[in-house]
Amino acid sequence: MKPRVVLARTTQPDGSELVLHEHDGRPYLTLDGVPTAGPATRASEDGMARLAISPFRPVRQPRVWIAGLGLGTVLAAAAEALPQKRAVFHVAEPCPELPAWLEEHLDFHPLDDKRVEIGRDPGLRGLAAGSDPWHLILVHADTSPLIDRQHALFENRRWLTAAYDALRDGGLLAIASSKPVPKIERTLARTGFEVVRHEIDIAPKAKKPRRHFLWLARKGKLAD
Repeated sequence: MKPRVVLARTTQPDGSELVLHEHDGRPYLTLDGVPTAGPATRASEDGMARLAISPFRPVRQPRVWIAGLGLGTVLAAAAEALPQKRAVFHVAEPCPELPAWLEEHLDFHPLDDKRVEIGRDPGLRGLAAGSDPWHLILVHADTSPLIDRQHALFENRRWLTAAYDALRDGGLLAIASSKPVPKIERTLARTGFEVVRHEIDIAPKAKKPRRHFLWLARKGKLAD
């Protein structure tokens, strides 16, 4: 059995420990020992970004806000799907060490894209970053920062309201998860979103279906 190697670790301000590991050539992150971003989430991170971005491919200056850097999978998929030179990809990543870890230990470098900007706040103030509203907000429940040590961002009603306010008319909040999220559709609807639920097949070649979940929550109608 090939060993698991610790590549980097840090203790965050809330006391939680974020660790970058490598096993059999594959990197993954853990938070307090619990796996977050890695091989198990890569397919749904990529699938979430590509599906949610589809309506905005014709937009001349798309603006995308991403909750957390993770291993860069969501960012890479979003940047590839939107090649517009004046696109903006704002990554709200509270761990200041993580960008340098990816630069040092990953084989691809999504942060080298000049359209990418890094912020530190995935909370309410971070959503208000920039002078213009966002076309798309991307949140993966497994890989994104928590609003505290136990709760996802979208479990906080104030955060959802801030996300709604930060989107332009017709903008989308996309939330992916490896597990069902109880009452999420009702919660999003109460915030004012129109919600559609999808399932992402993360192992198309497997005999038994393996699916992650995706909710696309739209604010109003897409402007012309």
